[in-house]
Amino acid sequence: MSLPSAFSLAGKRAVVTGGTRGIGAAAAELLVDCGAAVCVGYRSRQADAEALVARLAARGGRVLAHAADLGEASGADSLVAAAVQAFGGLDILIHSAGIWPSEDVPVHEMSDERWHRTMRENVDAMFFVSRAAARAMSDGGRMVHISSTAGQRGEAYHADYGASKGAMISFVKSQAIELARRGITVNCVAPGWVDTEMCVDAFAGGGKARIEGGIPNGRVATAGDVAWAAVALCAPGARHLVGEIVNVNGGSVLAG
Repeated sequence: MSLPSAFSLAGKRAVVTGGTRGIGAAAAELLVDCGAAVCVGYRSRQADAEALVARLAARGGRVLAHAADLGEASGADSLVAAAVQAFGGLDILIHSAGIWPSEDVPVHEMSDERWHRTMRENVDAMFFVSRAAARAMSDGGRMVHISSTAGQRGEAYHADYGASKGAMISFVKSQAIELARRGITVNCVAPGWVDTEMCVDAFAGGGKARIEGGIPNGRVATAGDVAWAAVALCAPGARHLVGEIVNVNGGSVLAG
């Protein structure tokens, strides 16, 4: 059964960063289900990328994977170029790549190395891939960035991460205005806790149960919960959502 036109992504061409696991992989799968061709960006997980491509191709998807370091401008440019070459253009970017340093470190003890690495992976990469996508994207396209509740309310002992995700929110609101006249929407999804590999350490030793106790609807999100919101923002019917921050956190943060 085909999707209604307001939701169908048939004929659309997408790039998903951080696409081999977690939210990125879930987004890639949902984009394929909605009819889009997908270029999965990854840095080092070649086996995971190849397995995902094989799985989606078996479901009839038009999909490829491309390795790139998005912390370098050349890496972001090569990823977008690979999608354009394979598909003939670009209509969608879902930027999910990023890091969350799991060790608790107060600002006064944080090393220069940790700060700079977080900014490189979460801020520089966002800028480089957004710039490359804006240069290649068709009018009427969609950009969606995966931020965090930490970007809205901060996160003690993870100030580097909170600052990087707060920068993403501000960046989205800025670029959204720049591209709105072309019909390109730029929006952001801000998850709270998500049941992915990134959060394994935090969930250990009863940590997940404690975290769920503080979430109004009593559950940690799945990667699919977040991917659904991101892909929904790419639908034709989402054309009037510009510079929005969509919270997917079970009610933990209600405004941002």
